Parts: sequence; C-alpha cells; structure tokens
Amino acid sequence: MANLTFNIAHGQVKQYFINVDTGAPANSRIIVVPIETTGLEADATIRDHNDLSALLAGTSNEQTTMGRKTVAAADITVTVDDTNERLDIDIADIIWTAATGNAISALVFCYDPDNTVGTDADLIPLLKADFVVTPDGSDIQATINAAGLFRASN
Repeated sequence: MANLTFNIAHGQVKQYFINVDTGAPANSRIIVVPIETTGLEADATIRDHNDLSALLAGTSNEQTTMGRKTVAAADITVTVDDTNERLDIDIADIIWTAATGNAISALVFCYDPDNTVGTDADLIPLLKADFVVTPDGSDIQATINAAGLFRASN
C-alpha cells in the first residue's frame, strides 16, 4: 500500500486511475518515479507538492539511472468492494532490469493526462510508497502489496 496521498490528489486518486484504465483521455498514464534516499523530503513536506516539477525542485532527487516506469491500462485493476465497504486500486508489479545508480527510498506515482507531450509540470503526484533498495546491477522488483496499491474506505 502507498504510504501517503499527496494533498492535491485527495478525493481524485480513483478517477485518475480510472482515466488510465478506460483510456479517457487516450494517452493518460500513471508514471512511477524512483526517488533517491539522499535529500528525500519528510512526508509532511513532500505531500504538499502539486506537480512533479515542484517536488523535484525541493530537496528530493529523482533516481534517473533506473528510470521512470509507465503503468498503462492493462496493468490497473479498480475494484469497488461493496461487501467490505471500500475501493481497491491495484497495479502489476514493477520491474527494473539490471538496475544501477544511487539508493532509493520511495516511489512516487504520478498521473500524466497526456503521455505523449507532458512535462514534469504536467505530472500530478498521487501516491508515495516507501521502497528502500540499493541497485546493484541485478533486477529490482517493486512487489505491490497483495491488498493493492491504494484503498479508500470509511
């Protein structure tokens, strides 16, 4: 499960994932950005950023050697669970092949409304998940919790 929801995304996480899942708009995607351990802002600070450009303008640094991953419609499952009074969002596990570079401590999941021409200022940060790993040239897999990436309930 994600550790926090960015303030700008409160109440909209479901819709952004549904946009990608249904292809409306057609080029919308979820972009997963690895964030380095060094400089990682505290949760109370990082959750206030309204776009990826602002987040990266702070002390947090993107780990660019591993690179970003794109989550497309086929990788998303949105489930309304009336029995348990909740909504679950799950995505496929994410794999970086032969990963190298600086250690990371988090993954930030951003919504990109148009994956063809977007800039970091267009990416809306939705969720942050703690993910501590030091790349050593082997494959790295971010295994999404069996309960999913995000859950909303009363």
